[in-house]
Amino acid sequence: MATADLAGPRRDHWLDRATLIGLLAFGGALQFSIFLAETILTLALIAWLASLITQRERPEAPPWFTPLLVYAGLTLVATAFSMDRWASLGAAKQLLLFLIVPAAYRALRGRSAETAIDVVISLGAFSAIVGVIQFGFLGYDRLQQRPVGTLGHYMTYSGLLMLIICSVVARLLFSRRDRVWPALVLPALVVALVFTFTRSAWVGACVGVGLLLILKDFRLLALAPVVAGLFFALAPSSLTSRFYSIFDLKDPSNRDRVAMFQAGTGIIASDPLTGVGPNVVQQVYPQYRKATAVEQTPPHLHNVPMQIAAERGLPALGVWIWFVVSAIRGLLLRMRSGGRALYLSAGGLASMGAMIAAGFFEYNFGDSEFLLLLLLLLTLPWAAARAAAPAPGRQPAA
Repeated sequence: MATADLAGPRRDHWLDRATLIGLLAFGGALQFSIFLAETILTLALIAWLASLITQRERPEAPPWFTPLLVYAGLTLVATAFSMDRWASLGAAKQLLLFLIVPAAYRALRGRSAETAIDVVISLGAFSAIVGVIQFGFLGYDRLQQRPVGTLGHYMTYSGLLMLIICSVVARLLFSRRDRVWPALVLPALVVALVFTFTRSAWVGACVGVGLLLILKDFRLLALAPVVAGLFFALAPSSLTSRFYSIFDLKDPSNRDRVAMFQAGTGIIASDPLTGVGPNVVQQVYPQYRKATAVEQTPPHLHNVPMQIAAERGLPALGVWIWFVVSAIRGLLLRMRSGGRALYLSAGGLASMGAMIAAGFFEYNFGDSEFLLLLLLLLTLPWAAARAAAPAPGRQPAA
């Protein structure tokens, strides 16, 4: 897989247009149905591969895609040595989602990258409004029944809202145009996220937005007490109590996460090189479960680094950290270079910060919808910096 930042002129091919349309549709569908989104993405990837073959081009991707490929390879190794190969093989299929990176890098070049983020923000705003209505009028106003927006699970919903909020704030702070629409939808996005009761996403959004404020002007952090004051003044007691529970070590979910961390260290120690296998932690968890744990068999360890190390081994965790560092470094370099992709780079950087912060309390990197949107947001700054393909019948300028 080659990596590059700029591409030379090439023919505008109908397969490229099909890929472009498919990826734009995917960006919207992702916030409604993972089945629909993955179906559209599959068609877009087929068009992308066909275009590469017919135009005899090599696939290209941003530099941070290399560690993702190595991570995929180590995942396959972990699958081969898994305690339950069939269960791990099913989970390993998620690696195919990584192909969105080279496809988006090629198809969403130039202004198309900004069109893609417009689609994501607009459909995210609609989903946020649905979540607010669910909380206010349909009884989705407690921990046992939280808003899910247009999706099927509140964790996925809150994770996507977190990433979209980072993108919206990045545009407001780092773009000189097209800021009215993001300013209008930001309140709905924030309120919808608060209404999900999802503390990990709250933390992630605060970290992501905080990074953006620091990057723009450190003095903007003075707004934090104002926002906090508005939250405590306007939020119902159920939400403020949920906020206070973040710091309560006796809270059942907090105790359970500590117990999961302790169990995870035991799982890692049992096989530090290749792990127990993707999608197998749930099977072995009872053997390492602590007496203080609440859940009997949680689906995962609610911690991205711990889950990766337990499933795939410490080498895979090291490569994942390589991916994170490579992406952050590349985004910082892009921000320094300025240009049209500045707010996209800032949004990608904030999304990475949010993912990492929330990922200490939730295995968001293993959520297909979340992972797909994250990879798309990370790819857009590099895609936007590429020259747009010339129109049919036109020759590029000398």
